[in-house]
Amino acid sequence: MTADPTDPLSAQERAVLALERRSWPGPGAKERAVREELGISPVRYYQLLNALLDDRRALEEDPVTVNRLRRVREARRGRR
Repeated sequence: MTADPTDPLSAQERAVLALERRSWPGPGAKERAVREELGISPVRYYQLLNALLDDRRALEEDPVTVNRLRRVREARRGRR
């Protein structure tokens, strides 16, 4: 199911972007926050996040975070 480009981001999608803006003190902290705050598995979180990076609505909502993550994703792809 594809989101209508005129619909606003869902609360969960905004929460994913907000979590991605934060810095993390050590290994496992982010995954723990994903489970506790969003109630989803880290695998599902990264699936949602990856989809958001290609969503124009996410870019409009948080261009700094989305562009930073797109650069990281492209750099990883370039190393493979």
